Amino acid sequence: MTSTSSFAVPANADYLWFQETASAQIRQERLAKAEKLNGRVAMLGFLLAILTEALSGYGILGQLHIG
Repeated sequence: MTSTSSFAVPANADYLWFQETASAQIRQERLAKAEKLNGRVAMLGFLLAILTEALSGYGILGQLHIG
C-alpha cells in the first residue's frame, strides 16, 4: 500500500519558491548597494579629515584635542 499523498506537491509550491528566491536576491542587491554607499561615505570622511589636517595644520588627534 503506497500513498500518493506523501509525494503530493502543493499547487503554489513553485510560486512560493519563486517568491523566496526573488526575495533573497532583492535582499542581496540591497545589501550590495548599502555596502557601496557605506564605502563611499567612509572615503569621503577620510578625505575631509585629510583636507582638514592640511588646512589647519593639526593632525586628527590634535583636532580632537587628544594629542
